[in-house]
Amino acid sequence: APPHLQYLLEPPHAAVHTQRGATATLPCVLRALPRNYRVKWSKVEPANYRESIIIITNGLSHKNYGPLSPRVRLRHSHRYDASLTITDVALEDEGRYRCQLVNGLDDESVSLTLHLEGVVFPYQPSNGRYKFNYHEAKRACEQQDSRLATYQQLYQAWTEGLDWCNAGWILDGTVHYPIINSREPCGGRLLLPGVRSYGPRDKQKDLFDAFCFTSALQGRVYFIRGHLNFKEAGQACRDHGDEIAKVGQLYSAWKFSQLDRCDGGWLADGSVRYPITTPRERCGGLPDPGVRSFGFPSKELRTYGTYCF
Repeated sequence: APPHLQYLLEPPHAAVHTQRGATATLPCVLRALPRNYRVKWSKVEPANYRESIIIITNGLSHKNYGPLSPRVRLRHSHRYDASLTITDVALEDEGRYRCQLVNGLDDESVSLTLHLEGVVFPYQPSNGRYKFNYHEAKRACEQQDSRLATYQQLYQAWTEGLDWCNAGWILDGTVHYPIINSREPCGGRLLLPGVRSYGPRDKQKDLFDAFCFTSALQGRVYFIRGHLNFKEAGQACRDHGDEIAKVGQLYSAWKFSQLDRCDGGWLADGSVRYPITTPRERCGGLPDPGVRSFGFPSKELRTYGTYCF
């Protein structure tokens, strides 16, 4: 059983749901004020199993720590309120937070999860599958306006229909792949559907794909029609005062803005993709919504339009 809380109130919800760019508050309220107490907020980092201190307060003054420092404050709506408010929520803010009352021998804490609504997508580079070590996978997701997914994000994506046979890195350094339809190339027909796991792997030596996660956009993705090569596609976006869209931005527009377009368009990584919200025969013929891919064609081909952000 969890330890009895003498001073901290159990939070009303274990998770707070938000989107990128929003303001979110993680509740932490005291039922009484002990003498000479401090409240310490920290974030649990799954990649290295450490806790990063965010803010410490004694009720009268406080001090902020770490990269979250410019975007956090105590709500302090009354003298028992030690809730943490995060402004302009970023992708990397997803995760588990701890509010700890430090009071001599009577330390106690509550944990909450900040959950971003978003979309998970598999990602591999132009030179084929299984080319990323962990650090390269992490960097590749960040270059596409996303970050490596957590296990919880990948699991939720599987429950929502993500079916992908290639194994990929996730944030904690483990490797997985989500299967809805069991089949021979993906572990065999006899294995049940699920998120299959290779467990922890060598972050330097082992090579896999990546599972990236992105959330809502502060902006808009749109399509420019034309017969453009990759260089012309980038220029067409710049002529409109914008930039060529990244893969994560296209997935976000598909997920949150219901972008539905049957035309293949260049993206910043040199791939050509198109988002389908309403599946139809002439747009790939697949029965499920999704972002379809033509892979990485020659950048000299004047065949496609472009997606701009």
